[in-house]
Amino acid sequence: MTNAVRPTGRGPGRVILVIYCIFALAAGARAGVQIATKFGEAPLAYALSAIAAVIYLVAAVALSRNARRVALVAIVVELIGVIVVGLLSVFDPAAFPDATVWSGFGQGYGYVPLVLPLVGLFWLHRTRVTSPAAA
Repeated sequence: MTNAVRPTGRGPGRVILVIYCIFALAAGARAGVQIATKFGEAPLAYALSAIAAVIYLVAAVALSRNARRVALVAIVVELIGVIVVGLLSVFDPAAFPDATVWSGFGQGYGYVPLVLPLVGLFWLHRTRVTSPAAA
């Protein structure tokens, strides 16, 4: 008996995928405007928003293609970024004169940036391929 393929971009995974796409677009558009119009005011914050957009895009593409390892790396990097930037923005607000997507643990986006990687990791775990003997 062979292992069943459990696609990450199907079923409830489509909702997760759509949210990643929306966040890639939102963070990318925000970063693009900020970098183009006022980069000198808060270069670290704007660069981090651009990095977040790329990470969201990589996660979305990986989930849509069932590229589990790439998705796992992107989502773990995303979670670490949210936690590190969230902590820094709370304990050293002067380091972030303007908000990023991950500032305050994603407060400006309803904390979705904090919850999304946890949901993504859960989904990767839930759709993992198991051997028939373990099922």
